[in-house]
Amino acid sequence: MTAPLTPPPHDDSAHQVRQAPPLAGHGPEQDGPGLRTELREAAVLTVALTLGGVLLGLLWWWLAPHVPLVGDVLDKSWVVYLKDSEGEQAVGVDGTFTLLGLGFGAVSALVAFLLRRHGGAPLVVALGLGGLLGSLLAWRLGIWLGPDQDVLAHAQAVGKGVTFSAPLKLSAKGALLAWPLAALLAHLGLTALFGPRDPEPAPAESGTP
Repeated sequence: MTAPLTPPPHDDSAHQVRQAPPLAGHGPEQDGPGLRTELREAAVLTVALTLGGVLLGLLWWWLAPHVPLVGDVLDKSWVVYLKDSEGEQAVGVDGTFTLLGLGFGAVSALVAFLLRRHGGAPLVVALGLGGLLGSLLAWRLGIWLGPDQDVLAHAQAVGKGVTFSAPLKLSAKGALLAWPLAALLAHLGLTALFGPRDPEPAPAESGTP
């Protein structure tokens, strides 16, 4: 008698399809755009805020109070002095720039938050850097649009005893920080109040011994 021939056990391992692990950056747990997208958005935001300094400069030149000066001739030499020595127009020039900077900072933070609620370090850096560059551009543009910087030549041109406006300038250079600081603080507040929340961990199930 011969023993019955039994087929070897069937091995299904060769026919099993193994699922490859997801590539880094393409898995379902990816949250928000990648670093390259964040850097590109930050660069665009920096440029946009810098160009916004043109509008800030125009508003500052238009809204800032004029400091009245008057020229006179003493001992055959021209002198220029404040027409109103107790006036607060010079303080108003700095205050106008500061208030405008605070407003621009709040608006830029709101726009940045609405466009990208996830925030991120590149966006925060762009808000601060763009606001500072925009303030510098506004400062120089306002000075360029304002009255002549050569007050003696201006006094001689208008004549003795004639009132004219002083050059537009910032006595307190700290006003240049109003825009970036306001943008950073406003964005921080918006993110804390209305930003996306991390999901709370599920409570652990207590097992019976």
